[in-house]
Amino acid sequence: MRLPRRLCHGDRVTLIEHLDELRMRLVLSLLSLAVAFAVIYPFHDHLIRALNRPLPEGTELITIAPAEAFMTSLTVSIYAAFAVALPVLLWQIWSYLAPAFQETNQRAVARVVFVATLLFAGGVAFGYFVGLDSAMPFLLGYDDDLYDIKLRARDYYRFATMVLFGLGALFLVPILVLGLVRLRIISAATFRRQWRIGIVLCTVVAVILPGVDPVTTLLMMAPILALYFGSIWAAVYFERRWSRNWSTHGEPLAGTGES
Repeated sequence: MRLPRRLCHGDRVTLIEHLDELRMRLVLSLLSLAVAFAVIYPFHDHLIRALNRPLPEGTELITIAPAEAFMTSLTVSIYAAFAVALPVLLWQIWSYLAPAFQETNQRAVARVVFVATLLFAGGVAFGYFVGLDSAMPFLLGYDDDLYDIKLRARDYYRFATMVLFGLGALFLVPILVLGLVRLRIISAATFRRQWRIGIVLCTVVAVILPGVDPVTTLLMMAPILALYFGSIWAAVYFERRWSRNWSTHGEPLAGTGES
């Protein structure tokens, strides 16, 4: 199979060549998923036991359909394969889109993607070691004297995936804040003035996260607020650097109304 050529900024190619490159990058992405799945599936029992670790001791998962055990293990393996193949998928996407950016912007976007990957991984780790560890004992022990609580395997793994990926996405708040400032949609000064609104929004997000009790909600708010205020100070620092470039090109700054 011929590997797609990495185009440079300004290269002129036909529509057919663009479509051929897109097709090959899709094939490479699917192959990376297939290879990751083939490696992970034989060890899916270890993966499932790792996901079961946050459950209270003695909790047993149940299945109630003939094919449910097979489909559940298959689904968990697919999620894991996607996570393992994510760097390859992101690289293929970036390689296809990179020629649309100038060389200097390509390096900046590559750094942003790298930092975003680290933040997402940090959010997933936080959700696994803190979020699920705090949520599951509370949820499974709530009113257990009133109910015969049984935990269905399919529902638990879906819930755990939602928590892990949700917190992973939530840890991308700094990227969102810096992106809004870089695009001059909102200035860093506006974020600093409206910090109270930011605290309210962070609180709302912490409350609506799936399956957390009030104590855990307060625990969740700590990293969320730390990321939010850290991203504001980072936006202040980078906006000063970016403003010199904007001024050089005669472009207005965010929120100034200059032309």
